[in-house]
Amino acid sequence: MEQKERVLIAACEIKGENEERFYMSLEELKQLTETAQGQVLQVMTQKRTRKHPALYLGEGKLEEIKLEIEKLDIDVVVLNDEVSPGQLRNLSDRLEARVIDRTQLILDIFAQRAKTREGKLQVELAQMQYMLPRLHGKGIELSRLGGGIGTRGPGETKLETDRRHIQRRITEIKHRLQTVVNQRNQYRKRRKENKAFQIAIVGYTNAGKSTLFNRLTNSKSLEENQLFATLDPLTRQIQLKNGFKAIISDTVGFIQDLPTTLVAAFRSTLEEVTEADFILHVVDGSNEDYPQHEKTVYQLLEELGADHLPTLTVYNKQDKFPNDFIPNSHPFISVSALKQEDMVRLLAKMEAVLKEEWESFSLRLSSDEGKKLHEIKNHTLIDTEKFDSDLEEYIIKGYANPEHPVYQKYIVKE
Repeated sequence: MEQKERVLIAACEIKGENEERFYMSLEELKQLTETAQGQVLQVMTQKRTRKHPALYLGEGKLEEIKLEIEKLDIDVVVLNDEVSPGQLRNLSDRLEARVIDRTQLILDIFAQRAKTREGKLQVELAQMQYMLPRLHGKGIELSRLGGGIGTRGPGETKLETDRRHIQRRITEIKHRLQTVVNQRNQYRKRRKENKAFQIAIVGYTNAGKSTLFNRLTNSKSLEENQLFATLDPLTRQIQLKNGFKAIISDTVGFIQDLPTTLVAAFRSTLEEVTEADFILHVVDGSNEDYPQHEKTVYQLLEELGADHLPTLTVYNKQDKFPNDFIPNSHPFISVSALKQEDMVRLLAKMEAVLKEEWESFSLRLSSDEGKKLHEIKNHTLIDTEKFDSDLEEYIIKGYANPEHPVYQKYIVKE
């Protein structure tokens, strides 16, 4: 069992800013630290009108922190913000300890979680781009980069800290990622040409997206009660009623103040969301901060240009909801992803939402038009299907996306 590192969290609270959000981000940082195999022994905060330009926190507070580091035998100090390279260096010198910021911690978790070649490359690129401006000669702060939280590379590799090496590696990774991105675009193009209906599962990290994905698709992606359990997008096919087929993708969890280097690195992964026809937004309704989580996800969807897509909000972990639970988003459904009957209800609700978005139709097809009937069933939601033996005709009623080629080809009347 890996020995947990002893961690002190230091945070600067700005006067006049949202206090609730500040304490929520602190709680989240504790969770992130635990996910990175750290043990939080102390949390120290300071209220200021602004962050100290050179030291992040004030001189007096740093003296207090230094005493705590010695008293508790702290291995690493984790800051609740992303700080400048200069601030990081000054803090390392002043505290005579290893100091990392929130971004470095998140990158470290991503490095541990990445499983596929693409995921590993994306994380490594984000780490390198983060490190480059923070390398200043071969000073004391690099000698402290001996190991532990904030220094792990994806897979088994240890982070190299040589400037020239990093610049070469960035160029190399970008080139290799471009190949992967091109392949992904080819897959997407093929799916688009096949006019497959695409559903993206999105949500705050640890909302239960992978559990939901697994229950809907009977697959085995990683299910863990940890932040960022899933990094690599998974895609499977599911079937709704009467033959309607859809492609469903699980995506990386969102988080408050997700580092920009990571959003950039995972752009191609997150683009799965922008290509979707329908979004399942999973929210952990048992988490007291769920309204803030929802807001964060909506903000990121807006940044990705996916905020206009039809969305169903799935409030998960219903068995643990507080008594005063109130949904903020509509349309919505409350479920427990572990209950099979709730998954049946979820599929029915998805169909109901789609029917509101789509056009209803009624169609007669002769008995020899089996191929056409099969195509219509694959791409529309069929409500009823009868066979009139006198006329030798199928009578079908259902709902179709008016923008889909099947609608244009067989359903729309001139």
